[in-house]
Parts: sequence; C-alpha cells; structure tokens
Amino acid sequence: MQLIGRKKESAILSGLKTGDSSAFVAVYGRRRVGKTFLIRTAFDNQFTFHLTGMANVNMAQQLTNFSVAIKRYDRSTELQPPAKTWQEAFEQLIKWLEKSKDKKKVVFLDELPWLDTAQSGFIPALEHFWNAWASARTDIILVVCGSAAAWMINKLINSKGGLHNRVTHRIRLQPFTLYECEAFFKAKSAGFDRYQIILLYMVMGGIPFYLDQVNIGLSADQNIDRLCFTPDGLLRGEFDNLYHSLFQKAERHISIIEALSKKGRGLTRDELLEASGMPNGGGTTRILKELEESHFIRKYVSYGNKEKLSLYQLSDPYSLFYLRWIRNSSTLDENNWINQLDSPQKRAWSGYAFEQVCLEHIGQIKKALGIAAIQTTTSSWISRDKDHGAQVDLVIDRRDRVINLCEMKFSIHPFTITKGYAEELAEKIRVFQEQTKTTKAIYLTLITTFGLTSNAYASSMVKNNFDMDILFDQ
Repeated sequence: MQLIGRKKESAILSGLKTGDSSAFVAVYGRRRVGKTFLIRTAFDNQFTFHLTGMANVNMAQQLTNFSVAIKRYDRSTELQPPAKTWQEAFEQLIKWLEKSKDKKKVVFLDELPWLDTAQSGFIPALEHFWNAWASARTDIILVVCGSAAAWMINKLINSKGGLHNRVTHRIRLQPFTLYECEAFFKAKSAGFDRYQIILLYMVMGGIPFYLDQVNIGLSADQNIDRLCFTPDGLLRGEFDNLYHSLFQKAERHISIIEALSKKGRGLTRDELLEASGMPNGGGTTRILKELEESHFIRKYVSYGNKEKLSLYQLSDPYSLFYLRWIRNSSTLDENNWINQLDSPQKRAWSGYAFEQVCLEHIGQIKKALGIAAIQTTTSSWISRDKDHGAQVDLVIDRRDRVINLCEMKFSIHPFTITKGYAEELAEKIRVFQEQTKTTKAIYLTLITTFGLTSNAYASSMVKNNFDMDILFDQ
C-alpha cells in the first residue's frame, strides 16, 4: 500500500538517516491514524531492532516478548533467558546494537505505553539507555510510538524527569485532510465525487483505518449504513475501545465528549464543567489538554482574546456521529441511515458536522480568500447578550483591516438565502460591530456544499461565496 500524504512527516523521518547525531523521535496521535504505517514506510521496514508492546500483559510477559525480539535480530548468540528487569533488557539491546554493522541503527519501539506496566521501572531504564549511552553516539535513531496520548504527552513529551527535553523530534500525526482523502480514494480507483467524500469525512473524519474499510463499490450512504448500523459494523463498537485504549480512567474524558456532543455551538469552560460534572481543577485541565492533543476537541479563543468566552467544541467527527446516531440505534432496523436521509435530525447533525469539516480546513479557506500571506487571527465570537444568542464560529481578523465573518452551510442543493436568514445575518453583523466596537470592514463569507442560489440577498450581502471544492485544496 502506498503512503498517502504525510510529506512533512516522511521528510523528517527520512532526513534522520543522513543526520550527524543520534535522534530520539516520538510519534503520537490517536488510534488508527496511521503512525506505525508511516514509520514502517519511512524506514522501508529496515530496523536494527523493533519491538511492539503487548496490551494487558504483565512485566514478565513484556520482557519475554523483548527477549524473543532480540533473538530475531541477533542470530549469532543462543537465546538467552528473558531479562528480569528493564535495565537488564536495555543492556542486552546495547550489546546487540554495538555488534550491528548498520550505518544508522534504527530502534523502533511501537506501542511504548504498553511496555510501562505498573512498578516495572521501564521509564528509568529507557532514560538510562538514552542519556547514558545512545545520546552520546552519532548513529542511533530511536523511534517511539504510541496511541495512548495521555501517556505519550505526560510521561514522554512533557516529562519532568530524566527524559525532560530529551526527545529531539516530535511528530503529532493528524487525520487526513480532504485533499488526502481524495488522493486515498483515487489510489483505490474509487468513483466517489466530492460530496460523497465530504459525507464520509463527516462520519469518520480523516482516519485512514476507517477510510480503508469503505467498500468502493457502494455509495457513501450505503457504506455508512454498513459500517455504523449493522451488528458487526466496525464503527458500531469502536467508541469505547477508542477512548479506553487512549486514556486511563477514560470515563472522565467520555463525560466531556458527551457534554460537548449536545451543544453544537460549543461550551465555555464553566459551561462544560457544569454539563459534565467535572471539578474545576488541574486534573480537568489536564484531561482537556489530552483531548485537544489527541484531536478530539478544539479550543477556540474568543474574538478579542477573552479567555472566559473561549469555546470548547467536539471536533472528532466519529465521536459526534456515534453519540448522535449510533449509540441509541437498533441493529434490528435495516437501512437505519438511508431511511432518514432527509429527516430533521439528519439536517441538524449534517449542519454541525459540515461546520467542523470547514474548521479543520481553515488554511484552505484563507487560501481561497487570497489571504494566505496576510497575517491573520482566527477565533470564534459569542454575543454577550445571552437572550440574543448570536454566534460566529469562524472569525478571521486580518492585518489589512478586514474581518471575515464565516458562515458554513450544508445542503444537498445550492443554498438559498431567504428573507428570514438575510435578516438574521444582518442582525448578527450589527450586534458583532456594536459589541466588539470594531472599525474594520466586515466581509460576510459563506462556505456551502454546492454554492449559493443567485438572488438579491446573496448579491447584496455576501462578499465571498465558496463551495466545497475549496476545502479539497492542498
């Protein structure tokens, strides 16, 4: 299978082979995003040593697994009894690496968090291996990888101990963009148009493993029915596995995700604490940061940098779809999804999901506006008047004294600005100007699936009108 996208990440990893010093690389990101595939491809599966941690086993079993891996690479010695400690295990690894004739010795430790079982001493042994031996050489490339985002962030990347600032390269692997999704499906000779690709993206995001399960002989809607609503559908039982594989005591993370799934506009921190029942403290701050780092939620600073009005939004398409649709569905209902193609529930979900797709592609929106080279600040805005309820999900404040207020609308036809919606937009702009006291020009920008119907309201109110094609730009 060919590697789609990931050019920047591949370049970082490939460049290490010609570097003149040792490197310690941490690759992290959510489950199923393609971390292991990226590393295997970048190094062409040529590792001096490779170990994959085992889930839900004890220290002795991990060390036996390590011993077997050492023997797989070092065939010149008899199989030694498994090391009794991680310190001893890393000494065995050092002996093998010193014998290896590889110019650059690539050590790949996959699913690193699983190796760190309770009271195993794994972290001090890893610290000693790197600090006392590997970092002093010029020929070691240590690549570690893990889906357990909380572990990777807290114990490795933000380590306060012996690994503090020891990681030389950090790669947070993000889901595919729409450009990469289109390239992925083209590589599989799929005939999906851009509307169908966006629909799939709104359900499963840019997660390569999910996209790989799509049957190219079926429509997007048929695939959603098959993967999400049949008894054995992959995405039907994925939710709990996803969060519990990434986070310890994942119930706290899930409570935040559930609270955000109920409010399309997002929640301030105070609102989120009240809705989720989480305490206001450092523990909750850490959980929010872990969810942000893992690409499940997005924190949007409010216009004017008003921290108290900053919004948290659920940005993971699959989590939203699961909580809105899959969790309470019955496997006894055939064609569960297709039968609701034009239901009010689907319209409400699709509107929010499309907004999140657009917010994942702000760079493409700026490029379409012709302002990629202009200094900008992106934010959200909520009216201080709670009774009014005006909100703009994407405010682009430009150095050239222009503010783009962006509205995102999902529709299966060209979108029509009615008299009522035109009045709503005019009032939103008025309240924004009044409350922010801005003197900059306000440009109303609409991003829709199939563009705008031409009428008096569209021509008089909308400064920039884009359809979904701009989101597929590189």
